[in-house]
Amino acid sequence: MNYINYLSNTIIPMVILLIIICAMKEKVKVFDTFLDGAKEGMKIVISLFPTLIGLFVAIGALRSSGIINFLVNIISPITTFLGIPKEIMPLAFLRPISGSASIAIGTDIMNQYGVDSNIGMMVSTIMGSTETTLYTIAIYTSVVNIKKTRGILIAALIGDIIGMLISVIICRIML
Repeated sequence: MNYINYLSNTIIPMVILLIIICAMKEKVKVFDTFLDGAKEGMKIVISLFPTLIGLFVAIGALRSSGIINFLVNIISPITTFLGIPKEIMPLAFLRPISGSASIAIGTDIMNQYGVDSNIGMMVSTIMGSTETTLYTIAIYTSVVNIKKTRGILIAALIGDIIGMLISVIICRIML
């Protein structure tokens, strides 16, 4: 275990050093390139900020309107039988639709229950094991001109459901 801790503490500085060495070999101005990247990153953050605020407000409105809770209550007998906490179900509904909305709802759940809680771990695992299915299918199929996406959609949504179920099972076993 100490080897893993040592490796995890040294890998980032080693990668940075490797980048600097390769850049110096190629005669690239490392610091100027870094500053240009940081400036571009700040522009992206500033451009995304209104979207994130809008999503937080929209998700708050959805939650306060009761639509998500209504859907959660409809399927709660099934999720209770399967041992899935109903607190993670809003994320399960939104994850296949929107990555930004699922990040917002995941953040909200973690703020409410804590990142180290069982529910927080499940949320993190679900976020890592599922995809924004509808967005991904729309982008990839439009690039290669696929018109019939019903089979792709069904398979992808089944994959998301399995990813969510396995995430819950793994977190129950690990914690």
